[in-house]
Amino acid sequence: MLNVQPVTLTDGRIRLEPMSLDHVEALGAAAADGELWKLRVTSVPTPEDTQGYVERALAMKDRLPFVVVDLEDGGRIVGSSSYHDILPAVDRLEIGWTWYAKSTQRSHVNTCAKLLLLTHAFEALHAKVVGWRTDNYNFASQQAIERLGAKKDGVIRHHALRRDGTVRDTVMYSVTAGEWPEIKAHLLYQQTKPR
Repeated sequence: MLNVQPVTLTDGRIRLEPMSLDHVEALGAAAADGELWKLRVTSVPTPEDTQGYVERALAMKDRLPFVVVDLEDGGRIVGSSSYHDILPAVDRLEIGWTWYAKSTQRSHVNTCAKLLLLTHAFEALHAKVVGWRTDNYNFASQQAIERLGAKKDGVIRHHALRRDGTVRDTVMYSVTAGEWPEIKAHLLYQQTKPR
């Protein structure tokens, strides 16, 4: 049975540390890099609501939020990711609420973060399934999830409210414990392949 507790994860290039109110200012700066809150398909906090965003994340019972620290960029906080929808009875959790500063997107950060989160989920927590969900119009997120090697499970129609009040369809993805060794090898290769 999953027992998800706060933990700091690092690979020498990035560090994932449990989110706290001490991170409000740095998360606000990361979100401002690209004015990410203007994207209608993400959950990035607005400058005036960054503290509320952190408080809500910390208050959720089935969520463990992390800040993402880019150690190759002087230890700058560049975004956030979370374990969420944690279901201990079936050894399932999801990775989500993920966003990165515009200047960090398409860099080493996402692959490193996902490798750390997946390794911890499958090898320390012994998850049977790790899932993702994203907005049906968030094509960048869908492509990033698919690049990890996750399988598309399907679409839940008329599933969740967007910030602008419209209702989205939710695209669901997952990786099973049996698929993890090949996914891990793929992610390790992505980190070391010649550019």
